[in-house]
Amino acid sequence: MENTRPTDKKVWFITGASRGFGLELTRLLLEKGYRVAATTRKLANLVLAAGRESDRFLPLETDIVNEDSVRDALAKTVAKFGTLDVVVNNAGYGQFGYVEEISDALVRKEFDVNFFGTLNVIRHALPYMRAQGSGHIFNLSSMAGFTGFPGSGIYCASKFAVSGLSESLRDELADFGIRVTCVKPGNFRTDFLADSMRFEDSAIPAYAEKREAFHMLLKKMNHQQIGDPVRGAEIILSVSEMAAPPLHLFLGPDAYKVASRQIRKIQADMESIEPVAIDTNYPE
Repeated sequence: MENTRPTDKKVWFITGASRGFGLELTRLLLEKGYRVAATTRKLANLVLAAGRESDRFLPLETDIVNEDSVRDALAKTVAKFGTLDVVVNNAGYGQFGYVEEISDALVRKEFDVNFFGTLNVIRHALPYMRAQGSGHIFNLSSMAGFTGFPGSGIYCASKFAVSGLSESLRDELADFGIRVTCVKPGNFRTDFLADSMRFEDSAIPAYAEKREAFHMLLKKMNHQQIGDPVRGAEIILSVSEMAAPPLHLFLGPDAYKVASRQIRKIQADMESIEPVAIDTNYPE
């Protein structure tokens, strides 16, 4: 790694950093001289992928579902680097399957990681950012957090929750100099479809044909996605340096296509029923 003075670059805190976007972003930032605290559930995996602790790198074994673990990780980050400039809530996984076939336990676990884990990090990072009057939070949602897909209802719901949280946070935090960007990637060539998926825990015969086709689609897509995660990480870094970063960051041509189609659908629905739907006020 290049030898850069530790005081001339922002401090980043990245969750889920042992693979995928988190790992590529960690590698990119270290290469460019930033200071990075990176979390993972298994420290050995992160050290193997990104390196051991150094003056600019703090690998941390952290359970984002556990508030004490999150609080400790952030305290160690500030103790080592003196500040906390950018938080990237990247950790998460995909709970796939048709909604009726997924148990309550699996649904709650998905939300514990994808939503409540993100919320834990935000709540414990904000006191540091408010005190210094600056900061930038990147929440990793998905294009599936803007439009629903069959066979992905629970995953989509968790990512919609992240998107909604991000929208509210943007307005709540603006007066403190803290910016929020909700990242909605399309399909990127990471190990997500190999290592970060879970499936339904029951099988209802009525969904058998759809389920099999969906599983085959995911298998076919694995490691064939059009998106380059390194390029995605570079874009996130560039957005972090903008004076007025966007709240909504759709990443990839497929994400833009999906979002544009969804916006048109919503507009069409609104216009089709507008004369009836707006007639709700008490008579004057």
